[in-house]
Amino acid sequence: MDENRHHHDAAPADLRSWPDDGLPGGVTMTELEQSDDDESGDFAAVAYREEELWDVYCLPEALAQDFSGLLHALRQQPSISGAIGLVSVGDDFFIIIRVYGRDDVSLFLSDVTASIDWPVAREVLDYLEIDVPDDEDLDQVLPAGDLSILADLGMDEMELGALAGDLDLYPDEVLASISERLGFQQAFQRALDGMG
Repeated sequence: MDENRHHHDAAPADLRSWPDDGLPGGVTMTELEQSDDDESGDFAAVAYREEELWDVYCLPEALAQDFSGLLHALRQQPSISGAIGLVSVGDDFFIIIRVYGRDDVSLFLSDVTASIDWPVAREVLDYLEIDVPDDEDLDQVLPAGDLSILADLGMDEMELGALAGDLDLYPDEVLASISERLGFQQAFQRALDGMG
């Protein structure tokens, strides 16, 4: 594995300042190197708009499994309009995070049942103060969090809910559809293409 690979898909200098800063869940090279499976499908990207232009960068892949690290990374983004985190985990689910400044955070998790198998999904539910579902609730794919998280950008609750509930789409395909709907599909695709 190319040890420098993660440096190429990291965001620009303003987002690169994670040595751990002593924060729990900070990213270290050891964590980044743990995944030798380049086909995992996991990714975390940040999108932000300055004036009318969107920019999208991929974050280190390990952040797809590290909720507190994701929040820390998104809070480093100096965008006036806030940062949008788009996270795809395996073939299972996606997370959307919007961060304005340090304290204003909105979250959307596409499938609450993912919290059974995925610690990062449990962390999202924890943050939302929602209980992990019981066994009898596991036959339904239900989203959690703020369905109106992208409403001000033109994607209403029904549209996001329909995409999240479409079992024929993989999480990365849903996020690609969202990026197209919001107007940054090309930047999003370029960022993902640059991960390899």
